[in-house]
Amino acid sequence: MLQAYLPVLVFVALGVAIASLFASVNRLLGPRRPNKVKQEPYECGLPSDVTKSFRFGLSFYMIAMLFILFDIEVVFLYPVAVQLEAFGVFALVETAVFVALLMLGFVFVWRRGALEWK
Repeated sequence: MLQAYLPVLVFVALGVAIASLFASVNRLLGPRRPNKVKQEPYECGLPSDVTKSFRFGLSFYMIAMLFILFDIEVVFLYPVAVQLEAFGVFALVETAVFVALLMLGFVFVWRRGALEWK
């Protein structure tokens, strides 16, 4: 069993080794000239106007949670899509029920106005 995972382990080890090597070389040879401008937050080419007392609205969190919920749907649908022939018609029906329930939830939150940015 370990032999089947050996190539994956080798690639992970090589990736970690190369990343560590590049980070170490950068730390040793790279220039370090910190100043006040470099320490400020930077977003999309403009200085950030967000202060520590800034609070996000509730709609931001609602949309973020809904995005995560519907994004996780793909995690459950992908294995079924890859092995649909092996699972058979039962998996297809179960997947259709799963998607229908998700669509019902999506329509519910849409009708309630959770997707409206205020």
